Amino acid sequence: MSNRVLSRVVLGLAVAAGLLGSGAAGAVTSPILVVEVDSGKVVYAQGATDPWFPASITKLMTAYVALDMVRQGKVSLDSLITISPAAAAEPPSKMGFRPGTKLTLDNALKIIMVKSANDVAWAIGENLGGSVEGFAAIMNETSARIGMHESRWTNPNGLPDARQWTSARDMAVLGRALIRDFPESRALFSISAIQFGKSIMANHNGLLGRYAGADGMKTGFICAGGFNVVASATRNGRRLITVVMGQPSARERDLKAADLFDHGFSQSAGWTAQTLDALPSSSISEPPDMRPYICDKRRPMPVDEGPGAIASQAGNENASILAAAAPVGSALAFATLNNGSMKGRALPPRAPLQPILVWIGRDPAEGAIALNEQAEAEKAEKAAKLAELRKAKVEAANAKREASRLTRPDAKSKAASGKAAVPASASAYAPVETTPVIAGGGKPSTKAEAGKKPAGKTVAKPGQKTSDKPAAKAEAKPSAKPGVKPAKSATRTSGNNKTSAASSAED
Repeated sequence: MSNRVLSRVVLGLAVAAGLLGSGAAGAVTSPILVVEVDSGKVVYAQGATDPWFPASITKLMTAYVALDMVRQGKVSLDSLITISPAAAAEPPSKMGFRPGTKLTLDNALKIIMVKSANDVAWAIGENLGGSVEGFAAIMNETSARIGMHESRWTNPNGLPDARQWTSARDMAVLGRALIRDFPESRALFSISAIQFGKSIMANHNGLLGRYAGADGMKTGFICAGGFNVVASATRNGRRLITVVMGQPSARERDLKAADLFDHGFSQSAGWTAQTLDALPSSSISEPPDMRPYICDKRRPMPVDEGPGAIASQAGNENASILAAAAPVGSALAFATLNNGSMKGRALPPRAPLQPILVWIGRDPAEGAIALNEQAEAEKAEKAAKLAELRKAKVEAANAKREASRLTRPDAKSKAASGKAAVPASASAYAPVETTPVIAGGGKPSTKAEAGKKPAGKTVAKPGQKTSDKPAAKAEAKPSAKPGVKPAKSATRTSGNNKTSAASSAED
């Protein structure tokens, strides 16, 4: 054995020994199991009965309950499932259906197996169980009936719940039961993609179309449980189920599952091999929380979205915690469980997708009508929001303009500062000033006087003094020719004041 490999094993054991499961006395290891479907014999196992958070592999249990209810005649695959407001509010991964949307149970099952839609899985639970709690009770009853010992269910989609856990052994039991009890539905777990409207969604299972013989089943991810998969593959008529849990990324999960399949197909279980029922119980009382090692706050949040999933790459020290405490002499342990062997490796490119059509409503025609109605509703909603936004902008602009007007100096302030106030009705083409005409032909001497009303004080009666002073003193001159009388003045005289018709007021 090389020093490099030995150092990895020693480091993995040393670090793992320091991390205890919640209330457990042993080191945390990632559960791994390979089993023959037909015989139920175990080819390889590690931590197979340890409790673990299942994430979306929960949907395999949801599918079993639904198919079992169809077999009992309680519902049919054509039964309509209605999306409730509670279902629509479930977090991603989801389809995003509006409350009140209806789809067949058949399409709902295809969607949760491929897209892993939490909203649709929640709706299945509500519709078939009367409530999510009612459906969870059926899940627990059914899992016990088919031989699952460690599983506890509280919801149908696998979103985080500290009360919900399972084990690798139980998931292998469930996988075998799905294949055995519902042979007509085996294709449900190997759909490479679904098409809804114009959208094509690939299966999250990165082994499909990339590993020869892979034909199912379901992946799952939450921070507390890491990246999980229950996978099936067939080669030369022999079918295996591999369960891998607690991996730091989708890529490592897929690679380790592929390595385990290679090992399983190269080995024979033999007549002395353990069966699933004979696996010893775990000493761990509850699942460990893998969040600190899977969802490091310093790295992007991992997501399980189809092949080539984006995920934070945990360092060697974290991966060593997840590594197996397998016998040092086991080549399989080094090939499948040590993070160092995963670097630079990748599965082959994925084969072309073969999407299966799904729809809402009873049939594709009804679904197309419903989609058009939803599109029109979304368009109207978008237009209404845009109109509201524009109205808000106009109101904000008007308020800003009004505030600016109120803070502007008034006409008196401008006059006081030496600037003439311009009337609002002023026009560049209007006369600058209109000169008032005073009775008697006089003009005001000043602009101030022009603004005064001369009415009632323009004509002086005989013997009456006027308070108005003439703008200029002028006397009528007699005619230059003797004997000719001067022209009669157009004005009347009062006392000693005389005004000449020939003269005008001072401009």
